Amino acid sequence: MPPLVPLRRLTRPFLAAALAAGLLAAAPTAGAFGGVGHRLIAEMAEARLSPAARAEAQRLLALEPGATLVSISTWADENRSLGTARWHYVNFHRGESCQYEPARLCIEGECVVGALEKQIALLGKAEAIDAERLSALKYVVHLVADVHQPLHAGFFDDRGGNSFQLQAFERGTNLHSLWDTGMAVNWPGGDEAFRAAVKAAPAPASPGTPVSWAEESCKVVAQPGFYPEERTLPAGYAPRWADTLTQRLQAASVRLAQVLNGALGPR
Repeated sequence: MPPLVPLRRLTRPFLAAALAAGLLAAAPTAGAFGGVGHRLIAEMAEARLSPAARAEAQRLLALEPGATLVSISTWADENRSLGTARWHYVNFHRGESCQYEPARLCIEGECVVGALEKQIALLGKAEAIDAERLSALKYVVHLVADVHQPLHAGFFDDRGGNSFQLQAFERGTNLHSLWDTGMAVNWPGGDEAFRAAVKAAPAPASPGTPVSWAEESCKVVAQPGFYPEERTLPAGYAPRWADTLTQRLQAASVRLAQVLNGALGPR
């Protein structure tokens, strides 16, 4: 099995908390399913677009010649700022229920749930200028993926797993990075096997909303065994959580397509 690829050699997607950690005391430090996951989610979502939504997406993307849903899937990480760092995650409180309470967890809409709600609304606003809708499209493609990465809706006390250090795949890392990229780039059989596993994963039972997607992710993090008892990753950890990882990616792709079909399709 190849060693874990250092994060600095990956595109920035799952560095949502890494940058945020340096900027915000309690921010998670990573981006969400890494470049590998973001691109795969966008690719799979694109295949599910209605003809009308596909045409409108292509019209907006034509504002930047050569841009595709896949190519813009990491834009929000690559262009993160102090003002948008909080848009990539929401922090729940360990020991409490995974019930989303915006007044406590997303003040003034500054979290992944609030950002998604705002950007989805803007994307579907036909009277908005195209440049604004293209920007919204970039955020929606990225943030739908982010909110499905369990640790982007993890716990406040360890910044979504970024402070939980461990050894995995013969290197030091943290739990957030393990879920961002570690298990994906070290998947048995390599990239093609990983892609096949994600595509074969069952689709989500319901479309849901940004709120329910975040609550789902939180409930994954809260399950027994999600945090390894030892700081060296047990041999059975990745196989145990493999289905959860692939199902979250599959769910993100299905729901992203549903969002785009609704926002970009015929009124």
